[in-house]
Formats: sequence, structure tokens, C-alpha cells
Amino acid sequence: MAPTKLDDGRVGSRIENYAGFWQKDIKKEVKADSDVRVENYTDVVNGYYDGATELYEYGWAKSFHFSRFYKGEAFAASLARHEHYLASQMALRPGMRVLDVGCGVGGPARAIARFADVNVIGLNNNDFQIGRARQYTKDADLQDQVQFVKGDFMKLSEQFGENSFDAVYAIEATVHAPTWEGVYGEILKVLKPGGVFGVYEWCMTDRWDPSIPEHKALAHEIELGNGIPEMRPLSKARDALKAVGLKIEHEEDLADRPDSVPWYYPLEGDIWKAQTAWDYFTVWRMSWSGKLVTHNALRVLELFRVVPKGTWQVGETLRIAADALVKGGQTKLFTPMYLVVARKP
Repeated sequence: MAPTKLDDGRVGSRIENYAGFWQKDIKKEVKADSDVRVENYTDVVNGYYDGATELYEYGWAKSFHFSRFYKGEAFAASLARHEHYLASQMALRPGMRVLDVGCGVGGPARAIARFADVNVIGLNNNDFQIGRARQYTKDADLQDQVQFVKGDFMKLSEQFGENSFDAVYAIEATVHAPTWEGVYGEILKVLKPGGVFGVYEWCMTDRWDPSIPEHKALAHEIELGNGIPEMRPLSKARDALKAVGLKIEHEEDLADRPDSVPWYYPLEGDIWKAQTAWDYFTVWRMSWSGKLVTHNALRVLELFRVVPKGTWQVGETLRIAADALVKGGQTKLFTPMYLVVARKP
């Protein structure tokens, strides 16, 4: 029987089956489980985002990424600055043709197009997110400058041809790839000679040791709560970039900076840490009471078929993710912002 596809592009069975890619007891995860997720990465990632996209927009923003904070800086301002910082580090210039690999609902694409006056093509393999991205971009009157296409980031050269883009960036997206070598290699192919690649990568840091059970369990919790087939160490990302032929010009784990306000603070759910009055609601949604409201609301919405079946379960994995990401940040075992700027020779 063919999967049931909803009018908005979501596939019900993918949402319902998402959590089944992990052991119920995360401590019983073995390599074979990771291998299955890697082999079926498209179903893993799409199942997650079919269920999580609206929750992200409600609980976070239309830009699905983390950012550094200055003291007193508003949440929305921090997200925008993080996007602008990447564009600045890449030295994007007006008129450039730029590819956003794993564009979500287009928040960063729209922000970077405005900031750098570039033309952005957002690539996404999720129909539901593409539809929302196009609508938000039309609402912003940016449809002539920012477009979205469906595609697999492991097959970029097949879709666009080689030497097609002046620049490529990925914001917390290529962690979903089955291998970094595969996706980075495709990015190299579609870049023009001398083209630049900028990335904020999700990694386990060099402090992470998979031989320690607690460290391994933390990585699996991050995977489960974020639709990631397999978490990998930062050193593998660096090695993969070099192996495919990209020349690293700058690299830094921005999460390792001694910021007085940590990148994960909104996930802690402590409203007294909110940087501005406008941010109280964002932080509250991650508090125990905010999570309780979301938990019960999703139950009711799913019961009345306002959201697809399985959305509540995906929402529960997001709760696991929040706790794991905070722990990973506090212990410095995880970073969502390994910044690399690299160039095609």
C-alpha cells in the first residue's frame, strides 16, 4: 500500500514510524541501528520534519538553528546576526548565485538574501517545508530573489550541474547526511572554481568519547530528538572537508567562546534568564509548564486530526532533544556551531 500523502506534502506513515528507527531504551543502541538510519536517511529526516516543522515554528522561529548571544540581545536579533555573520565570513557579494543546502522553511535564505543582496536557491527534500518556504518568501516579496527546489543534497551535481554556484552554505543541515564526505563532495562539484562554502556544523566535540557509555547515550539522544541518522565527532567533519578537496580558510567552534550567555539558554526554560521582555514566551515554552501545555495540546490536536498522527510522539522526542542539547552544551561534548569557511581551488 502506498504511503498516505497529505495535501500539504506530509506523509503520515513517515511521522508515525519515525521513532521506530531507534531502540526504545536508548542505552541498547548498537552500530546496526545507526547503519539502518544512515541507509534510510531520507525517511528518517523527512519523518522527523513532517512532524516537527510546525513545532519548530511555534517553539523557536522560522530559522531552525542556534546562535550565540550577547548580554541583553534579543532572541530574534541573535538568530539574524548568526546568519549575517556567516554571510560576512564568506564575503558574499551582490549578485552572487548562492545555494542553501537544507534550507528548512527559508528563514536564513531570506535573511541572507536581504543582507548580502545575493540570489539564493534553497534546496530541501521535504515537500511540506518547501511549500511553507515558498509562501513565507512570497509574503516577504522576495520570490524573485529567493527560490526553493526539491532535491537530495547527496545528488547536487545531478540536479544543478558542476560549477553552478558562486557560493554554497549549510546551516545545521549537513549533519543529516549519511556521510559528510558524500555531501561535501557534492558541494565541491557544484561550486565554481574559487567558490566559497560556509557551514555551521553539528558535531560531537573532541571531548566526546564514544567508549564512555554516558557520552554515547548523549549522542543517541541528540540523534533521536533531531532527526539525525548518526552523530559524528568534529574531527571527522574537518577530515571530510579536506578529503574531498576543499581548502579550509577558517574554522572555529563558536560554542567554545567564553560567552556569558550560553547558546543553549533558551532550551533551559528559565524565564528569569530571558534577555528581553519579548523573549519570555520563547523561553517559557521550554519550561516545565510550557512543555506540559504543548504535550497536552498536541494530544488533543492529534485526537481531533488537526495535526497528523504521530506528531505527538515526535514532539516527545523534541523534549528529549532539549535536555540532551543543554547537557551537551554544558559539558562541552556537543556543538551546533562548528564554523568552517572553505574554498574550491
